[in-house]
Amino acid sequence: MATVEEVKKLAALARISIADEELVKFTSEFDAILAYVGQLETVELPQGAAVEKPRLRNIMREDGEPHAPGAYTEKLAEQFPAREGDALLVKQIISHDEAE
Repeated sequence: MATVEEVKKLAALARISIADEELVKFTSEFDAILAYVGQLETVELPQGAAVEKPRLRNIMREDGEPHAPGAYTEKLAEQFPAREGDALLVKQIISHDEAE
């Protein structure tokens, strides 16, 4: 059975925050998930039967252009909120100032 502390550690590893009042609910849900996955231990595989592994191979497409170059460029650029010539302007989200 999972404990509240284990659920807190799991949430920290997943980088999610869980309110204290939700910890009990998530602990019981975590137990239910583990019980469901635990059912795999009861699956019986045939003994001595040859289990065929799938043949793995890479499927590659031919190099080339999927459509004519620039076919959708203007249509996409028209939907952009700010342009300056061929450049699409975006709000600055990274600052190099150390004061911020």
